[in-house]
Amino acid sequence: MYLALALSDAGWHPAAWREPTARAGELFTARYWVDQVREAQSGRLDFVTIEDSFRLQSTRADRPDGRTDHVRGRLDAVLIAARVAPVTRHIGIVPAATTTLTEPFRVSTQIATLDYVSRGRAGWHAQLSTHHGNGGYVGPRTIPPPEAVFGEAADHVEVVRRLWDSWEDGAEIRDAATGRFIDRDRLHCIDFEGSYFDVKGPSITPRPPQGQPIVTTVASTDTADRFAARSADIVFLTPRDEVELAQRTGEIDDALADAGRDPTLSHVFADVVVFLDDDAAAAASRKGRLDALDGAVYRPDTLVFTGTPAQLSEQPIAWTELGCSGFRLRPGAVPHDLYAITRSLVAELRNRGAVRREYESSTLRGVLGLARPANRYAAT
Repeated sequence: MYLALALSDAGWHPAAWREPTARAGELFTARYWVDQVREAQSGRLDFVTIEDSFRLQSTRADRPDGRTDHVRGRLDAVLIAARVAPVTRHIGIVPAATTTLTEPFRVSTQIATLDYVSRGRAGWHAQLSTHHGNGGYVGPRTIPPPEAVFGEAADHVEVVRRLWDSWEDGAEIRDAATGRFIDRDRLHCIDFEGSYFDVKGPSITPRPPQGQPIVTTVASTDTADRFAARSADIVFLTPRDEVELAQRTGEIDDALADAGRDPTLSHVFADVVVFLDDDAAAAASRKGRLDALDGAVYRPDTLVFTGTPAQLSEQPIAWTELGCSGFRLRPGAVPHDLYAITRSLVAELRNRGAVRREYESSTLRGVLGLARPANRYAAT
């Protein structure tokens, strides 16, 4: 079983910043994010994802809500990852970057560089922007209809993957005697012409250490399933209960088969928001208090677990039988629920033999049991 951690602001509950132990005044500091990733690393979690968006967080889908009692604003996720990578080891670092409002050439070089800085631990959470208000931050640009957003995203990921392969392994020869830095025969123009991008290439960054850093995305609709099956190494599902989880894992397997991909060469993770305490009643009381502080009952977009680490440790083992290979845990409040995950839940899962005790690879692909892919251009 694989375990990941989803990092966002002071936690996934909108009132998490009000907790006495929250470091609300440090959300815009590098140290805050370094400490969280190091804590996740101490628990031997496989990787962390870092949330991001162009627009301010909002309770409204169409525009900012104007609230001042919620966290508003974020640091750039890729820049956070670049700061965290050199001072961590083993754990994968997967920042979000939108496919709708960024250029694939820029994303490809950023994630490739992150893979070098982290020595093979980088990933990219391919995030789609469907809110029309987001377009004003870039261009301005009109956000296309959902079908077009997913079509553009598929082309975006394809271009990024081709750019990562545009340098063959060993293209850098650094031969001072002859004055040759690169072998030009090992650089390739990708010559991509699609409905949304025309990209010649090659990249300005050599092929990443992993060859292809891990690509992740969230799938919650049929269209998202098709995009994820075509483009992602890890698919995050957001089920509401076990019945929906079983249904959704089957739908993802079908989408992978339709895309001609082997399901064993990718992973399906279920997202779970967690509120954990040593006593189940205390966990429920704490969540209820946060709900009251927010002024409304918190209704996240995925499964919520409220209870003890021991109780939660029983669930993933059962859920893996429904088709999941891993879980991405969203701590309701940081640091309380983060510590409960890394210091209690992981210990419970280890006692059950459900997770490993040490990292077994220095790269994220290795940790996840995914082979380093061959370069598509060298193979041809």
